[in-house]
Amino acid sequence: MNESAVQFVMGGQVVTMQDFDPQLTVLDWLRTRAARTGTKEGCAEGDCGSCTVVLGELETAGNGIRYRAVNACIQLLATLDGCQLITVEDLAGEDGSLHPVQQALVDFHGSQCGFCTPGFVMSLFALYHQPGEVDQRQVEECLAGNLCRCTGYRPIMDAAAKALAGPRADRFSAAKQQTVDMLSGIRHGQGLRLQHGDRLFHAPVSTQELCGVLSKYPEAVMVAGLTDVGLWINKQLASIDTLVYLGRVDGLRDIGTRDDVLEIGAAVTYSDAID
Repeated sequence: MNESAVQFVMGGQVVTMQDFDPQLTVLDWLRTRAARTGTKEGCAEGDCGSCTVVLGELETAGNGIRYRAVNACIQLLATLDGCQLITVEDLAGEDGSLHPVQQALVDFHGSQCGFCTPGFVMSLFALYHQPGEVDQRQVEECLAGNLCRCTGYRPIMDAAAKALAGPRADRFSAAKQQTVDMLSGIRHGQGLRLQHGDRLFHAPVSTQELCGVLSKYPEAVMVAGLTDVGLWINKQLASIDTLVYLGRVDGLRDIGTRDDVLEIGAAVTYSDAID
């Protein structure tokens, strides 16, 4: 039985979305419907990083959360099912106190025009929540997808070094179990099928289900990171009848070895493969 609604966690609440355009991006939804305009549109191509947000996903064992930075301009809202969405508006405390990453950027004057700053903040927030110590190489790789035309990067790098030094703890860490429970509650393990007008979106969870969808809709466009198809939507204003998302297919995001051969699933992200 396929689900017909997208559910994700944002701002400590479960958000349920139904009957929306499957080509709606996270960025457009945030800015035009959720009144969260801190996330900016720069290139609309997934290159500049000004639209960076962070997704939290349950780890395989179900007792932890893995955070990763993504480009909201090419991330479809429908792909957020079962995830936690964090934007720059979520970081400061209710009393107005800044997140350690934000405070470090203030202290080291890491912002000039400010347009790119939310993206840098969110990329560093994702790195802040990676386990273990962080070295300069990791910071450079983390920020490789964020462009700044003002600062020359040095104050941003200094701010990152400060924020990531020593023990790292914030209110997201303190609320980890509550978030795990919420994500577990919307983790249905079923495929997703959305229809809006003539447009369809499928997110199968097994290779068998995937094959069935492709057999029924041979003209469907398969997507994972949308680094190509996202530009069709944003730049060419393409209308795609049927989209099939591979990010939830069991086995396609696995990395393992068999007979001394390294196997990397077709939907494994570049950053996961590097890790």
